[in-house]
Amino acid sequence: MDFTPTRARGQLRLAAFLPAAGRRYAETRNADDGPREGGRGNVSQLSSWLHAGLLGETEVLQAVLGAHSPRAAEKFVAEVFWRIYFKGYLEQRPAIWDDYRRDLDGARAALTRNAGLRTAFDEACEGRTGIEAFDVWAKELVAAGYLHNHARMWFASIWIFTLKLDWRLGADFFLRHLMDGDAASNTLSWRWVAGLHTRGKHYLARADNIARYTAGRPEGALAAARLAGDEAEPLSEPQEYPRQKLALPAPTDPADFAEPFALLLHDEAAHHAPLALPVAPALVIGAARPDARSPGPVGKHARAFAEGAIASGMTEAAAAFGCPAVDWRKGEPLAPLLAEAGLSRIALPYLPMGWTRDALWPELDPLLAQGRIVTLLPDLDRAAWPLARAGFFGVAKAIEGLLDECGIAGAGAGG
Repeated sequence: MDFTPTRARGQLRLAAFLPAAGRRYAETRNADDGPREGGRGNVSQLSSWLHAGLLGETEVLQAVLGAHSPRAAEKFVAEVFWRIYFKGYLEQRPAIWDDYRRDLDGARAALTRNAGLRTAFDEACEGRTGIEAFDVWAKELVAAGYLHNHARMWFASIWIFTLKLDWRLGADFFLRHLMDGDAASNTLSWRWVAGLHTRGKHYLARADNIARYTAGRPEGALAAARLAGDEAEPLSEPQEYPRQKLALPAPTDPADFAEPFALLLHDEAAHHAPLALPVAPALVIGAARPDARSPGPVGKHARAFAEGAIASGMTEAAAAFGCPAVDWRKGEPLAPLLAEAGLSRIALPYLPMGWTRDALWPELDPLLAQGRIVTLLPDLDRAAWPLARAGFFGVAKAIEGLLDECGIAGAGAGG
């Protein structure tokens, strides 16, 4: 599978997947058939390009619904909306992310104090637990920077309930290595498996389920002996996370772009095309911050995809707009880059809760307070995020209306 971090490569992957995005996806998506040279045929593997903003959810939905009827594509469309739901949910409960980062520091510190815990953690990360399926996935994640979604659930369940390791350490392990390491999807998915997202409802991996859905792998079905049984209790936590009112930026207006401005491309919005700017920027600024994912070392695939996405996005934006592009490097101030170009305003793709925002916001917050930032937020996010108040159902039942509201229509009638 070619994970070149460019928009063109993402578009090619989308085109290759389209024939399978309907009923075939619905019927086969849970199978982890292992890594394949040409990509897994039953899932899209678009998440890395979507996370980096090289592709947008709207254009993916438009393409899929242009090839398949809404009924045939229902399962895939729902998967795209799970990404949107998780972001909207975390935006309304930012303390979940803050507590995760704080408690991750505590979990990492515990590894230095407890030799046995450190050994168990190292064995898990290096795929030396003796649980075949888990060990295969641990090595695959590090080697490829990607895991099938079903494998991620099984892996997290075994990490939490069989190996009894801190879920935050597992979520961090994923963020360090997944090319599509998204703060909202990753954190909330781990919490869901643990029984914290929907309180009392956890996910227990089972050997027969794993064998069934990994039977198509080149090496055959994966074994998973000695897993935690049905008696494993969901995790609990004392704190509540009440919903906070969303404070989304207003839709942009042509007047917002009357003055020359710089476009800031970051790890979650690395390309200008999905942003649909009405006016060309005078400068493109690239800000790759893969190290902000974790206090630990970031894997080579996650780093390369993030840095490559920004590099390709800067090059293509500079060519499209006929303007210069500059790097805003970690540790350097932003103001001199703007001053040198004679600019005071920035067009900023929305920074959702997560590590990218943590890395960039200290420099950007003062500019926002001075009215020097125009924030870009896709219409689909603006419409869907307020519905992510509790479980996914609130978003799921509104999907048809959201597609209509945002003008995402398809003429597809096939399967």
